[in-house]
Amino acid sequence: MTLTSPQKSRRVVKMSDNDDIVTLQQLAYQAIAKYSRRILKHEAGVLLDNDPEDLHQMRVGMRRLRSAIAGFDLVIDLPEIVTGKNFAKIGHSLGKLRDLDVLLEVLSNNCRSQLPTKEQKNLGRVIKFLEKQRKHEVDRVRKTLNSKLYLNLKQSLSNWLEHPKYKKTSNLALDYALPDLLLPQISQFLLHPGWFVGVEIESGEIEFSDILNMDAIEELLKSEDTFLHELRKSAKKTRYSLELFSEFYGDTYQQYLKQIEAVQEILGQIQDTHVLRKVLEKTLRTSISEKMPELANLLLQIRYQKWLEWQVLQREFLKEQTRKEFRQEIIGKSVNH
Repeated sequence: MTLTSPQKSRRVVKMSDNDDIVTLQQLAYQAIAKYSRRILKHEAGVLLDNDPEDLHQMRVGMRRLRSAIAGFDLVIDLPEIVTGKNFAKIGHSLGKLRDLDVLLEVLSNNCRSQLPTKEQKNLGRVIKFLEKQRKHEVDRVRKTLNSKLYLNLKQSLSNWLEHPKYKKTSNLALDYALPDLLLPQISQFLLHPGWFVGVEIESGEIEFSDILNMDAIEELLKSEDTFLHELRKSAKKTRYSLELFSEFYGDTYQQYLKQIEAVQEILGQIQDTHVLRKVLEKTLRTSISEKMPELANLLLQIRYQKWLEWQVLQREFLKEQTRKEFRQEIIGKSVNH
């Protein structure tokens, strides 16, 4: 991929007809209100457990709310209980159930049909085990959503939305402060050690390894899995931060946003195969290479293909020009009114 030079204008959305200047206060309130509504909209559906999409949407809403709270920390004065950490506790419970839904979907609809009869039977055992485990997680999620912590979080957030409080910096104009809100997260993302998995750095120069052997790539992924998993989380956090302000930028910004989402997706697929293998081996109490060789080979091929896709993004984001253009898109121009 080659990204174009920064555009010369940004699209701007005013908060009301009477506003000439967009302030941090307006954007902060808009974001927190939006994601709070998203969480509450799907809460009843999660408790009923009729549609997995309710769980997915509520979890995403909670992640985005946490991102907004972190992104506008210097702007908003929230009640003591309303913290990203507390919402993370709730989200962790939702996440366990969501992970099981994803695993069951992959095993039931993606893997089963590609396996021989004997392996399908073993896979059926795993699916039954996970379905039983899922029932326990549904009960835990219901307890979480009826817990004192969650109920107090909802009430405190509702009270703040009715009578919001802000810090002194909240009245700053967006075009004055926007780059400073985004650049810290961008820096963490670009310098994450996960970018340097499989490369060598000699005297300041980055040298890429042309590993094409499937087994060698598998060994690399096993040894460096943690770094790639953490980079995926950084990509997700960066994506959510950038999306808070996407309407104020042009096409180049949107291109970077799409590429960051691609980083998140590809690394997520690599991680999913790792988790899937661990779950299978824990359930079957043996190596899947012995018990389910066809499935083991299928997962190996998926990880190999995703690694090749990842290398394209890795090389692009490690280019000095790409990184310079990305920063320039954030800091190069002020918001036009």
